[in-house]
Amino acid sequence: VNPNAAKESYNAASGYAAQPPVPPVTGASSAATLTTGSATTSKETPTTTTTTMTTTKVGMTPTPPIVTVPKPPVHNVPATADLGAMATYHEFTEKYADVVEGFMACTTLEASKEYLLQYGNIVLCENASNYLLLASLEDEMNGYRDKMKITARQSQIVSNIAELAKTIHQHPGNVILPFFQRLQERKHLEDFLQGVHVFAEKIIQRAVVKKAEIDAQRAATATAGANTTEPRSLEEIPKEQRLGPGGLDPLEVIETLPASIVEAFESRNVDQLKEALMQLPPDEAERHMQRCIDSGLWVANAGGGGDDDDDGDDHEE
Repeated sequence: VNPNAAKESYNAASGYAAQPPVPPVTGASSAATLTTGSATTSKETPTTTTTTMTTTKVGMTPTPPIVTVPKPPVHNVPATADLGAMATYHEFTEKYADVVEGFMACTTLEASKEYLLQYGNIVLCENASNYLLLASLEDEMNGYRDKMKITARQSQIVSNIAELAKTIHQHPGNVILPFFQRLQERKHLEDFLQGVHVFAEKIIQRAVVKKAEIDAQRAATATAGANTTEPRSLEEIPKEQRLGPGGLDPLEVIETLPASIVEAFESRNVDQLKEALMQLPPDEAERHMQRCIDSGLWVANAGGGGDDDDDGDDHEE
């Protein structure tokens, strides 16, 4: 891999000013290097690192734009360490959660690429992928929608690199640059962004189900008393016990709802639900709302008598 050519090509795709090509220099060493399964890391401990490119050829040296990369504490991990074979997820998070959090803080594709070139041996393993997935869900459940979307994008970067590595039978660390070079093409970039959007929508839906599970657990605990067995997740409750007042399964209903209605349920905002329903044909809106009530996802009188009457008028419209 020619680092100069890769950097120059990616900068062009990212909107940077074109730089004069750098002729290859025999015996010269470049500041950007790639090793199997990982990228070279620095032993210094400043809070940020900067990536530059130089050459030993006498004369003018073109310098691409400097990219600031978030830098977590140095762990001195060998480049050949197989962190994907870590014994437990808990052990991985205790040692490397800060490294994955640093990747979540990368707000641009360029910064993400530079970060992976330094910490790919940690971020491109299965435990890190699981960490990103759970972090996306937690952000959404806590109401951090914008943060969730960034984390979801970072999760999809890792997933796409892993899939590309399997396709061409290479180690994930060896396809970091090829992956980001593919994003130079409009079609690949649009496909990637569409995949991120679909993934984020699934996170939103799963957050609604997870909140319903938590509510069911709290209700079961309040009914049975403080000295009951540990609460179970909604999936573990027998279907006949979790059915709503109309006999429908909330887990089945949530999968059929439009994303706008799912978001309204998540926020529990009556006005947002009305707006989402008004965007649908009247018959379809009434059908979705009735299924939500019958499954227990929405309690008709939760907002009081006035709100319930307003909802009824909205359905009739």
